[in-house]
Parts: sequence; C-alpha cells; structure tokens
Amino acid sequence: MECISVFDMLKIGVGPSSSHTLGPWRAAERFVKELTDSGKFEKVTTVKVLVYGSLSLTGKGHATDLAILMGLSGADPERIPIDQVAGVIADIRKQKQLNLGGRKAISFEESDHLVFLKKFLPFHANALTFEASEDGKRLHRETFYSIGGGFVVKKERVSARKKAVVFQTFPYPVQSGVELLRYCTELQKPISKVVWENERAIRSPDEINRGLDRIWATMLQSIFEGCHSPGELPGGLQVRRRAPDIYKNLKGELPYSSTEEWMQTIRSTEVKFRQILKWVSCFAISVNEVNAALGRIVTAPTNGSAGVVPAVLMYYLVIENHEAGVEEIRQFLLVAGEIGSLFKKGATISAAMGGCQAEIGVSSAMAAGALTELLGGTPEQVLCAAEIAMEHHLGLTCDPIAGLVQVPCIERNSMGAIKAINAAELALESDPAMAKVPFDKVVQTMWETAQDMNSKYKETSQGGLAVGVNLSDC
Repeated sequence: MECISVFDMLKIGVGPSSSHTLGPWRAAERFVKELTDSGKFEKVTTVKVLVYGSLSLTGKGHATDLAILMGLSGADPERIPIDQVAGVIADIRKQKQLNLGGRKAISFEESDHLVFLKKFLPFHANALTFEASEDGKRLHRETFYSIGGGFVVKKERVSARKKAVVFQTFPYPVQSGVELLRYCTELQKPISKVVWENERAIRSPDEINRGLDRIWATMLQSIFEGCHSPGELPGGLQVRRRAPDIYKNLKGELPYSSTEEWMQTIRSTEVKFRQILKWVSCFAISVNEVNAALGRIVTAPTNGSAGVVPAVLMYYLVIENHEAGVEEIRQFLLVAGEIGSLFKKGATISAAMGGCQAEIGVSSAMAAGALTELLGGTPEQVLCAAEIAMEHHLGLTCDPIAGLVQVPCIERNSMGAIKAINAAELALESDPAMAKVPFDKVVQTMWETAQDMNSKYKETSQGGLAVGVNLSDC
C-alpha cells in the first residue's frame, strides 16, 4: 500500500502536460540530484537523454523537450517566472551549452543529446533515460517513468517502498472506497475530516492549510489569467482562446481591481440556467488555455484535466454559496485529492496508460465527490457522485491533434466540469444503498477498460481525431 497525499495529487507546475511536461522536468531534476549525491556532478562533461514511447510520439507538442532542458538547468517548475522559460531555452539552443543544475556549463547539442525514440519500454509508456559522461566515459545512467499527474518513478519503485512506510503511520490508511467509508462510519466524520487526520500525520495543521491555500490561489490565478488573455494558443493549430470572449459576454461592465473583487462581480451577476453552464465552461476552458500556453496550473489530477476541479469549486463559490470561504475551499480540495488518490491506487491517472478516462474522467469524479460533500451529502453520496461521474467517462480516448493539449482536450474540461455538477446533483437525490455500481467497481472497470484499450488511443496521436483531422484544415 502506498501513501498518496492530497499534495501529491494537487501539484503546482507548468503546462501543458503533467506526464509529458512536469514529469520529465522532475525526472531531470532528480537525475541532477543523483549526480550530486553520488559525487559525480563535477566530473560531468556531457548529458544525453533518450525519450521513449508516448513521451516521444507526442513529446514536442507537449513541450517535453523544453521541460527536460529546464529540469537539467535546475529551474523549479513551481516557482520560475513563466516568462523566463523561453529565454533559458533560447540561450541553450543558441550557445549549444547547458548550465547543468544551474551550476556547471557543459556542451549540449540538442540534436545529439536529446533523442526521441518511438520504441516503448515495457514498464510504462512514458519513459526517459539520462546518461551522464566524462569525456566519453559513462558516469551514471538512469531510467525514469512519468506515470501521470507529475509522478515520476523508477522501475523498482524505491519511492513507493518509502511511501509504504509512511502509509502505515497514517491513522486511517485507505486503499479503497470501502475502507474510506468504514473509517467515516466508525468516526462519524465526513471524508474531508478523515483525510485531514491522515495529512496531520505527515504535516502540521499550518502547513496543510498554507499548502491548500496556495493550491487554490494558483487555481484562481489560472482562471483569472485565462479569462483575460486573448489571442491564439501556441503550437501551430491556430486555436483561438475562447475564455476571454465567453467571459466578456457574461460579466457585463462591472469594474474590479483584484481577484477578490473580480469574484464578487461574478457573484453579483444575475445568473440564469444557461449562464450557469457558460460560466462553468468559461472557468474550465480558461484554466486549460493557460495550461496549453505553458502557463502555471495545478495538476488535478493532471495538467490536461486541470480545469475541471477549479471550475466546479468556482461554481460553488460564485453560484451555489456566496458565503463560502477558505474553510469550504480547503474541504473541497481535501475530498477531491482523496478521490483522485483512490483512482491512482486502483487504476491509473495517466492518459498514456488509460486514455482520457484516466484524466478527465478522474478529474470529473474528484470534483463531483468534493461538490457533493459541500452540498451536504453523506460520505456514501460523495462516492456515489464520483462513481456516476466516472461511469459516464469510461472508454474515453486520448487522441490529441498534433500532440498538443488543445483539441479536444480543452473542451473536455468543460464537459467534465458540467458532468461533475450533474453527478453531484444525481447523487444527492439518490440512496447509495440502491446504487447498482459501487465506487470500487467503477475504479476496477476503468482499469480493465484501460488495459483493453488499443494503444493508438492512449496519447500517441496515432488514432482518433489525431489522424482523422487534416491539419491543413485547422
């Protein structure tokens, strides 16, 4: 059993993909750290990176090459100013030199030292191997796997073994929905409180609250930025940003000077049913347009599905409950993170392994369950909502056009958010005891569906819309 914290599921990073951008970035950082820890760093004269499988097939569209270069350069994806990334990359390519770990200049010819191979390694579809050498003599070689949501592992899963030890320190270790409900029943507490107690085993209350608040602040900023950034997305598809137009048509002429005032202007807008759908779509699309433009977002559980959870939380704050504040936000994020972790433990959150059901499907389930608790649902109804949301995403493929996290990815966030709200409402009107499909069964079914799915529909751009749409028509 593995410890998965809320902060593992909700990571702050850079777009456009958690598995293809954030994961390789973190893998590069880890490789540099290994060189340092082993005392080999100062001897390194060259570094070569081999990129395999899905990472190779859609890597350029997902900025995998940029992420690897940034990670090797020692930049932190959580904190580096986004507008500095292009300059760092341009310098590497112009000077044919990389500042390894931010401390040591080495020669780096991208065509020779960063190689994309279509071959798939057996452990996972997203693999990359780093080799460090001194004047042609190999010093260190390591292979990492980016398994979705920014998680990076080695084949032997050393990190998993360490986390298993931490898992046993959790007062309420959870591996399935059934176990989670048992704790809720025994303690007579909602899911968010059980999750809170587990988080307290590894962090102080202040650390938890600060972390959750920072996650929401990043989510909110990505919504705000997306609503105020017109133009086209990068990548060559000439996709026009739609969130600014949708937002402009909805908001009217009310002035504001901060994100807090901005939220109040939305709350004060007279909202009708069709407008609710438009607002939710606006929130979701705005986040993923920021993501597609290599902006800063929060994995929820991935970058490609990053818009669903913040859109549904924003819906609750500005539509459902104008009195809600920081406590409700933290509660929502705790529940969402826990539901996401159950899918990761029992199935996958990687589109390269399970198609888009593993990303949009899981994010919709996370948001549906979290919204249900905020709306007064029981723990049983929370998992019922999550099950309903996933049930109606089963089999969803991942077929990004040109390998970009744009079409159909951005719109799918809108659909996932609306389905999450619908699933919550259905669950609140349902008796979970009468449900035909338990939560754990839908997790198992999602994994079985992932295993049966043809590999060309798993983030390879070799099937579906990716080959059915003529790029000259885009």
